[in-house]
Amino acid sequence: MGGYELLELWWVVPAGLAFLGYALSLTGLTRAQRAVWVKARIVAVEAPAHGASKSPGIPVTVAFQDPFTERQFTLSNEGGHGDSVEEAWVGRELQVRYPRGRPHRFRVTLDTPQDRNGRVGPDCATILLLIGLVIHAAVIRGYPYALLGFGALLTLFAAASPDIRTARTRDSLLSSAVAVPARVVAVTKDVYTDGEGDEIVNHAPVITFTTQDGTHVTVLSRDGVPDPSRSLHRELTIHYAPSDPAVYTPDLAGDRRDNERAIGWIIILLVTGLAAVSIGAALL
Repeated sequence: MGGYELLELWWVVPAGLAFLGYALSLTGLTRAQRAVWVKARIVAVEAPAHGASKSPGIPVTVAFQDPFTERQFTLSNEGGHGDSVEEAWVGRELQVRYPRGRPHRFRVTLDTPQDRNGRVGPDCATILLLIGLVIHAAVIRGYPYALLGFGALLTLFAAASPDIRTARTRDSLLSSAVAVPARVVAVTKDVYTDGEGDEIVNHAPVITFTTQDGTHVTVLSRDGVPDPSRSLHRELTIHYAPSDPAVYTPDLAGDRRDNERAIGWIIILLVTGLAAVSIGAALL
């Protein structure tokens, strides 16, 4: 078999990975499905060190009970234990998972139910397969099929995107936001290198505030604080949702504008996708 014939079989790899992943998920054999899932509670919170990286998030200590041994564990999330925690307070509940019999290898999970059913991997393989099929059809069949394929992908992406629902939920929660004084207690620092070798420095303030019911909250704020590199010890105002202090913003008007932009981009993608499908179909 020549190189061209082998190249024609590119789809076998993503299709095989997707099939294997979904098969494992349906039979309950993925790592996530075999793991123990429990609710953990934050029992201690520390602020990240000033000048440290934001990647590890906020250092917290969590407590949970193993359902098989009924033994209680109190463990720190330092050292890479799943998703980073960026909003923390004593008493907050988090979902954690770990291999059965090894609770010290727990991982914090803050994402969707796909984490629990083990379909994140096969879903990614399916997306790669669809993109590859569209590119393949465009090369073999020409630009009308390219318009059809990419238009369909854009439409599918826009229709499946949770951004509109997320933005509307956030707006709803912040519609009754409570304003409280807050303070920047540290500023994280991360240095990246762009494609031309130039350094890009990113700063994220660590903010503390106390809710009206006396809950002391520590958050890692990525947006909304002007001139974040010079914000250490700055006093400011935080607006938070009374039902969930994890939903907050230092700039209520700016947050609403960001949500409107997010919704607008999804609508633009949807309209563009539908237009591309229509034009591609007309050109066939």
